[in-house]
Amino acid sequence: MPVIGAQGLCKNYGERVVLDAVDLTLTRGERVGLIGPNGCGKSTLARILAAEEDEDDGKITTRRLARVVYLPQTPIPTAPTVGEEVQAGLGPWKAAHARFDAVNTALAELSAGPDSGTNMEALLAEQEAAQVEIERLGGYDKQHEIEALALHLSLPPLDREIATLSGGEVRRVALARLLLAKPDLAILDEPTNHLDLQTIEWLQQHLAETFTGAVLLITHDRAFLDGIVDRTLELDAGALYSYPGGYENYLEGRAERLAQQAREEDNRQRFVRQELQWLRRQPKARSTKQKARVQRAESAIQKTAPAKEGKTRLALDSTRLGKTILELRGVTVNVPGGSRPLLRNLDFILTRGKRVGIVGPNGCGKTTLLRVISGELEPEIGEVVRGKNTRISYLSQTRDQLDEEATIWENIAGERGVVTIGGREVGPHSYLERFLFRGEVLRQPVKALSGGERTRVALARLLAQPANLLILDEPTNDLDIATIRAMEQLLLEFRGTALVVTHDRYFLNRVATSLLAFVDDEVRHLSGGFAQHRAELLDAWRPRRRDDKPSAPPAPSPSAASVKEAKPRGPKLTYGERLEFEKLEPRVEALEGEIKALEGQLADPALYQGHGERVPEIQAKLEALNTEHETLFMRWSELEEKREASAG
Repeated sequence: MPVIGAQGLCKNYGERVVLDAVDLTLTRGERVGLIGPNGCGKSTLARILAAEEDEDDGKITTRRLARVVYLPQTPIPTAPTVGEEVQAGLGPWKAAHARFDAVNTALAELSAGPDSGTNMEALLAEQEAAQVEIERLGGYDKQHEIEALALHLSLPPLDREIATLSGGEVRRVALARLLLAKPDLAILDEPTNHLDLQTIEWLQQHLAETFTGAVLLITHDRAFLDGIVDRTLELDAGALYSYPGGYENYLEGRAERLAQQAREEDNRQRFVRQELQWLRRQPKARSTKQKARVQRAESAIQKTAPAKEGKTRLALDSTRLGKTILELRGVTVNVPGGSRPLLRNLDFILTRGKRVGIVGPNGCGKTTLLRVISGELEPEIGEVVRGKNTRISYLSQTRDQLDEEATIWENIAGERGVVTIGGREVGPHSYLERFLFRGEVLRQPVKALSGGERTRVALARLLAQPANLLILDEPTNDLDIATIRAMEQLLLEFRGTALVVTHDRYFLNRVATSLLAFVDDEVRHLSGGFAQHRAELLDAWRPRRRDDKPSAPPAPSPSAASVKEAKPRGPKLTYGERLEFEKLEPRVEALEGEIKALEGQLADPALYQGHGERVPEIQAKLEALNTEHETLFMRWSELEEKREASAG
């Protein structure tokens, strides 16, 4: 049964077409994902469906009495306290209760007065209807639901004032309000932002198995999509496309759609070329058949080719690492006021080529750890040792490295004539185009940008400086999937090391070689990605009421008992391996020089103007050199680690 339907929806902002005759139907109990690049109009479509914004043309049809509730990226609370804001989701339930109480009062007054059978029957019928409505909306006692939601969503105390909450806390309160309301259609715009991993897992299960209404999810969280949705919608250049299943099925369906579009465009171009040749050969006087052919040719010529997808291209110049990269020795940091430690006697050694994911509940100390490592915060006890060749680039969760009043151009380009990226010098305009910023957009102040745009500006600023240790705090927040995939590829190809705080499970499983997991009062170092330790960590993080008995702690193991990796002495390099190691480094450096030279040729417009036939040959040679470089670099890293282990 349809809950809501849209026919021919159109929406423009000036000359920009956001929705172009979009049709959409959402049925009862359906779970649907909505994805697309930043700025394509996903939130606009959500607001139109929720009747919070008007469409320019088209029609919205909502089932009678169906309730549609929208959770925006930045909710605006209306109540003074957390508890009152959550209970504001009970509007229809409170109305049914008020109706039931009013009928009971009327019945009591009627029974005390003169007998009126007709009025009594009418009031009893209304009382029964009110009872049915109360039961439909969840029964008589809602307090246990409120307490359960507060526990699972880690809400602040219910008597706390809304004005004292952070942005992430306000979002969790708004999410609780929506879930308590149990609407017929819940539209959730980036619901996993600012949630920790165990809360995301709970929300995923709740929406998939418990929530009875339809759900429309706008999210970049690919694991979340795969765990919930029945079909995926893609908004692209004003058009809406539907694919059955989750993210993986969407990738297959989209690839097939784009391939079909490419074939159709090739056929059109071929037809246009043939018809133009025919037109040039024809005399001015034409038959009716010839005129029809001319019209077909003109129609094909005027047809617009599919717009090319803008892709964010991320690259970073890495500097050579020394033997010591980063060591934490007995680091202790307390919460402000000193009531409890966030980090206690923490030992950790970061080794070459590692990409470490940092996970744990909100407020456990993940961001504090990054601030200590970056040098923003000094530990109260212990020391942080950074190698003399360690060069850190830090992306904070608040993106506070940006000047909010300055423009995109001023934040990134400034007075620069060139930006060195990927071993090549490029102009600021060309560099910013890699992040999909061009034209008048460059003159916009950062404070006027969306969350995704601000993150792309922060990334552009970060990657303009050479580094060999990346520190990233929630880098995927507000980004579209295409940009997140570009960031994954950057980290996989990065020759340095990385520390990443993220709640994105898909991202963690792709890039992390190990985890730093905050569990109770310790930090555990676990090899592998989140999927390998999911059950163990979720059980340890499970929110518990006071009367809950915690599960027995796991037996200590070499990987979990201490965050400091054991470094036993390994076998020494053989004579042949020492010779191999000494030859590898100059060869790797020579390959890097050849790769940069070829990349410089491919970046030179003169190549394409005068010697375009050489491009495939250069590209093939570059690919071969990259493959050789990767193989030799991995072998060099393997021997280097063995050499260090034998010396340890």
